[in-house]
Amino acid sequence: MTSNTYDYIVVGAGAAGCAVAHRLTEDPDVSVLLLEAGGRDSSFLVHIPVGFTKLTGPKVNWGYETVPQAQLNNREMWYPQGRLLGGSTSINAMIYIRGNRHDYDRWAELGNHEWGFEQVLPFFRRAEHNERLNDEYHSSNGAMNVTEQVSHNELSKAFVRAAQELGLPFTPDFNGAVQDGVGYYDVTQKRARRESAATAYLRSARDRRNLTIHTHALATKVIVENGRATGIEYTHDGEPATARANREVVLSGGAVNTPRLLLLSGIGPGDELRALGVPVVHDLPGVGKNFQDHMDVYLTAETTDVSYNRSDRPVPAALSMIQYLLYRTGPITASVCEAGMFVRSSEAVEAPDIQMHCLPAYVIDHGRLRVKGHGMTINTCNLRPKSIGSVTLRSSDPSVPPAIDPAFLTDPYDWKISLEGFKWGREMLATKAYAPYIKKEHMPGKDVRTDKEIREYVKQWSKTDYHPVGSCKMGEDEMAVVDQQLRVRGVEGLRVVDASIMPTLISGNTQATSIMIGEKGAHHIRHGASSAIPAAEYV
Repeated sequence: MTSNTYDYIVVGAGAAGCAVAHRLTEDPDVSVLLLEAGGRDSSFLVHIPVGFTKLTGPKVNWGYETVPQAQLNNREMWYPQGRLLGGSTSINAMIYIRGNRHDYDRWAELGNHEWGFEQVLPFFRRAEHNERLNDEYHSSNGAMNVTEQVSHNELSKAFVRAAQELGLPFTPDFNGAVQDGVGYYDVTQKRARRESAATAYLRSARDRRNLTIHTHALATKVIVENGRATGIEYTHDGEPATARANREVVLSGGAVNTPRLLLLSGIGPGDELRALGVPVVHDLPGVGKNFQDHMDVYLTAETTDVSYNRSDRPVPAALSMIQYLLYRTGPITASVCEAGMFVRSSEAVEAPDIQMHCLPAYVIDHGRLRVKGHGMTINTCNLRPKSIGSVTLRSSDPSVPPAIDPAFLTDPYDWKISLEGFKWGREMLATKAYAPYIKKEHMPGKDVRTDKEIREYVKQWSKTDYHPVGSCKMGEDEMAVVDQQLRVRGVEGLRVVDASIMPTLISGNTQATSIMIGEKGAHHIRHGASSAIPAAEYV
């Protein structure tokens, strides 16, 4: 058993944890230990943009599965999460979306007045180094490089034209004044390489003497003494270890692993913990509750030979790699998800509630099911689902995966919006813009027409959109886990700084928001309740 003492211990080197470690160690008088359960982000596949399509193995991915989903044929659905430096920002599609202004104003309405849109915007800007925009919404001085994609496939261009054919406006900046419309996604890339939270925040901080990074370090318990978090028990390369925190322990493991660690530490719903034989340290009923995620309903079509489907075959792949190495162009630079759109299911909703992605390739069952020939995929997503799930323990043994229940489609409203999104996808494929490229609908196929038939298709083929949040929600009610400074209620010296604190799911991909939470959480740790960034720190 080894013992080490630091001012702060940060558990989880993902989107938020990397930002927290970077910002805390800007103070040379502060020492920080950053624990990451996975390894380093050293694989070549991590750093080339299209490489993420191959990053599904246990070396970089937790590879979780959900509990059987009652509305989806009782399927136990694959639930990937990043397990390496950078977390999911090292294996995702690099899409940079902040959600909608109304999402954060809704947080404020729920009692989190320090987290309205005007309060979080400075931290979005602080995190961002945007290559093309520098205005009231964007900054070119931050840590995370955000840029346009190198190129767009013909199917992505047709997607943009198709949406305009159906009456949607072209939107040059989904993260600006207006989210409605169709356009091309900005991505977290730099010089045609992936920009993850690790490359953005840790690369410049690794040589600081006050930052210690332990990889292959699985946290198993928060040590609580006399009502205060004082350290972490973990395994480092398989060996037991303990680290002490003079100031605070910060949990940044994400919406699955943070509640899991709290529950293993005896912090959570008392009755559930006792049933598993876990000693109750602090009865906090909201831990693991309020779990939310976007569910993806996709349709595919057979296309002419303009898709990316041949790019990973030996000869085309070799030629593409040569092109990439010489010129930093071609299919290797692709995020695969190049164009998108935000639409409203009705005029009554205050903001877009359906998001659609264009993928110029067959991407079926997370890309695990291969199809011959050329094709494309349109993903459709209900942005603000009402179904609420949970993360609970199956066992008191830290090696046993948690029980993840997104509770997809348990609220009838979510069925309604999901079907609306699917029908939008079909309208897109039927436009004149796609006529030169589409041969026929592949999935579910022309014979699936009625709502009943579409529902059966959804039950069989829908999947997570990889956006879990909310399981340690911020708020003031009895189910809130953290306050507005992200301090765990009832335990001193313990904070949660990651996507699990979101009271409600945002209207879009969650990477950018998770990084913002890391920036704002670090600010609260350093400066208390003040939500303003001192001018001297705005770099």
